[in-house]
Amino acid sequence: MAKVVLNRKRKKRLEQGHPWVFQSEVDYIEGEITPGDFVDIYNHEGFWLAKGYINPASQIIVRVMTQNPDDELNEQFFVNRIRQAWAYRERMIPGVRSCRAVYGEADFLPGLIVDKYEDVLVVQILALGMEKHKDWILTGLLEVFEPRAIYLRNDVNVRELEGLEKEKGFWYGEAETEIEIEENGVKYIVDIENGQKTGFFFDQRQNRAAIRPLIGPDTTVLDCFTHTGSFMLNACLYGAKYVTAVDISEHAIETAKRNAALNGFTNVDFVVDNAFDYLRQAVRNGKQWDVVILDPPAFAKSANAVRKALRGYKDINLNGLKLVKDGGFLVTASCSYHVRPDKFREMIADAAFDAKKVLREVYWSGAGYDHPKLLAADEGDYLKFAIYEVHSRR
Repeated sequence: MAKVVLNRKRKKRLEQGHPWVFQSEVDYIEGEITPGDFVDIYNHEGFWLAKGYINPASQIIVRVMTQNPDDELNEQFFVNRIRQAWAYRERMIPGVRSCRAVYGEADFLPGLIVDKYEDVLVVQILALGMEKHKDWILTGLLEVFEPRAIYLRNDVNVRELEGLEKEKGFWYGEAETEIEIEENGVKYIVDIENGQKTGFFFDQRQNRAAIRPLIGPDTTVLDCFTHTGSFMLNACLYGAKYVTAVDISEHAIETAKRNAALNGFTNVDFVVDNAFDYLRQAVRNGKQWDVVILDPPAFAKSANAVRKALRGYKDINLNGLKLVKDGGFLVTASCSYHVRPDKFREMIADAAFDAKKVLREVYWSGAGYDHPKLLAADEGDYLKFAIYEVHSRR
């Protein structure tokens, strides 16, 4: 294999376990390379560090596959890695049938996402090196999961940065594109063809369960940015008296209605509205709920968008706090990686000050067991989720 030699002045991120090598870290390359091929990575003193696959057209020039020199990067390696990823899920979430089954770099398979919906897999291949070895991936998926069908959701923009075309459709077998799954005792209809991401957001599994202690038979809940109703459904399952579910998307609300009907929940008021506007109007109308849930989409897609995103987060959290009954709870989240946890907490504190509220933090978390993160890679630390008990400042 060709050799990628790193420069002397780089930070030693690779030695700490980071899975990426950036263009700026490379001193020179020895040997002929073909984009997507495997390469050996050395430091400036000639010490072997890792093996990975290369794409000179990408800012992430090499993605690390292993830091064990004895590993051979072949079909069996891919099969073993997929089997290890699934064994981890089975251990951490016993009996799980639907979850994120392979999570890219965190499962040492950079550029590969696999979500399992019962006996159907949905796959995203995000990098050239994985695309070149997709036959090995398919072998591993068939051997480990024995799925009824595999659907490709390679319709994401990041593929174009890797020089790959977008595509979607069945890769193996055939199945319906709406699949019924169950999580935390709640049933969902998942649209694997046109739903966001691969159809469902598995990363909030444990956080959805975390609202259980907040809910009682007299609890009223406002769920903003409800999307297809996941937090709303959990609130209903745990016995909420009434839930108001708000989302700007008519399609999302229609799916949320179907999910509520699927579970037999009739105590929900569905509202199609901009959540920012709804929250402001609810404050003006003097409305209040026992629990207010804010789970918006990412407001910051880049570092340049952070200041604007924080203004958006403060807006919804300020009004959300005003809508919580004294002694009730604010449930709030951000999936914007660029909004770091300290900035998110600082924003919450500013919103509480302006709303004349005192907050008691009762729960703080990130993504669930099926979304592990490498300690050395901050990029995997994107989700921030918190529950605060809210008291008026006298």
